[in-house]
Amino acid sequence: MYTIIYMKADYEPWWKFEGWEAYIQTEDTFDTKEHFERALQQKLAHFRSSYDNEATKEEQYWAFWSEDESFYCEACDDDAQVYHGIIACKIEEK
Repeated sequence: MYTIIYMKADYEPWWKFEGWEAYIQTEDTFDTKEHFERALQQKLAHFRSSYDNEATKEEQYWAFWSEDESFYCEACDDDAQVYHGIIACKIEEK
């Protein structure tokens, strides 16, 4: 099985800080690699057309952002960037 996770947080998805699961917006599961690959390419195309910036890590994580999408972080006493993260992974069945 294959999964595509979309998360929205103030850090890139590859960091997976403690509690990162709370930032998951959607989680889609696919039985076949073909359906998974098609859905992943569609999702990436959507985010690429919606956001100005993109970073990729390990061909499994993608982060998208626009400079104008941020929020004030009281703990940081500064603005924090909002990242839209995609995580693509294969779920090993036991």
